Amino acid sequence: MSEPFKRPESVLVVVYNEHHQVLVLQRIDDPSFWQSVTGSMEHDETPIQTALRELKEETGIDLHGTQALQDCRRVNQYTIREDWRHRYAPGITRNFEYVFCAQVSSHLKVSLTEHLDYVWLTKQAAIQKVWSKSNKEAIQQFIPELPCK
Repeated sequence: MSEPFKRPESVLVVVYNEHHQVLVLQRIDDPSFWQSVTGSMEHDETPIQTALRELKEETGIDLHGTQALQDCRRVNQYTIREDWRHRYAPGITRNFEYVFCAQVSSHLKVSLTEHLDYVWLTKQAAIQKVWSKSNKEAIQQFIPELPCK
């Protein structure tokens, strides 16, 4: 049986490739909203289980059984957007977001199920494109710079 309200905990998974390009996804419900992989934790999940599930559901990328998913050991807290609050129990206005990152091959196929489009962008272009402050900060902090030649 599913719970009537979402748990006010989620994950943010910043995905990048060997060229240090960041995967950015366009939301269906708000096409001006671009983001990394995100998703709410189910009531019986741990943050890492949610990160692996959401990554596979949203992109088709399956990292189960690999060491590629890294726990950034950062938990953000933010105010839930007004138009999304009906999904949570009355009075819930804040969400806790657990941050992960994963380096994948640029040859890996991305299969969208919950988004309109995706792009691979440079670190700086991805920071400019994503909507949320916590997403911008995670890209800045956890995605390595492309080495100088």
